[in-house]
Amino acid sequence: MTASPALQASAATASPWADPLIVTVAPNGAYKQPADHPAVPITPATLATTAKACLDAGAAMLHMHIRDAQGRHSLDVEGYREAQRVVRQAVGDAMVIQITSEAAGVYQAPAQIAMVEALQPEAVSIGLREVDKPEIGEAGLQRFFTGLARHRTMVQVILYDVPDLHRWQALRASGVVPDAPWFLLFVLGRYSAGQTSSPRDLLPFLNAHEGTEPWAVCAFGAAENACVAAAAVFGGHARVGFENNLLCKDGSRAPDNTALVHQAVEAGIALGRPLATAADIRQRFGAA
Repeated sequence: MTASPALQASAATASPWADPLIVTVAPNGAYKQPADHPAVPITPATLATTAKACLDAGAAMLHMHIRDAQGRHSLDVEGYREAQRVVRQAVGDAMVIQITSEAAGVYQAPAQIAMVEALQPEAVSIGLREVDKPEIGEAGLQRFFTGLARHRTMVQVILYDVPDLHRWQALRASGVVPDAPWFLLFVLGRYSAGQTSSPRDLLPFLNAHEGTEPWAVCAFGAAENACVAAAAVFGGHARVGFENNLLCKDGSRAPDNTALVHQAVEAGIALGRPLATAADIRQRFGAA
């Protein structure tokens, strides 16, 4: 890891109150291809190699996308099972494997929900606006989220803007979404020109966030690391990786996902945030 054990211990001792920083790596996403960067992993084997390297760098959770035989985005249940098996061989229990349910213009809400319910993963990310559809309705949302809570699935709810956050709050207040240890992801700058982000993009989310749910950020472009540092200052967590960004903080092309994890780890430790382990995450979110 970039940060020595002594440095981590020093940070934890200096700030015993600090919430351990959850660093998640999102190494490929639904669209990136090796043509975009040769280190984009799209097979179970390359996902496993990337996961192990990022674990060694300080990431405790992997945000997993899988691809079909043509390299296209897939939510195939058996494909996920195989990828999880291969990655688990590489990292053991030292990493939480979070699968995506992203539509990516390919899937509709019923298919996304059916995949999650069939797979019953340890952890999953769910774009609220993707499943909050008329064909699902609030009754369907209640059944889905209640089932996830019952199975103790670690759920990260993806929110693209403040209206998404307000909708989440309304669903929580009405009881459609039950009480459970939910985890939010604030997407910074998703719809700005060139998909770039700024730490300033976090402020509207912070102003609107009235709940107690822990949250993380993901960001686009060379300011990804500055956004991560801003999140760490305010008690949030970090998702970094090639899904959203191929650049180091100096604007140079990152050699691999590990370089982006190193940056996030260094920012967190510099701010007195010890690193969360997979065991910390499972304990916090009640994952089975």
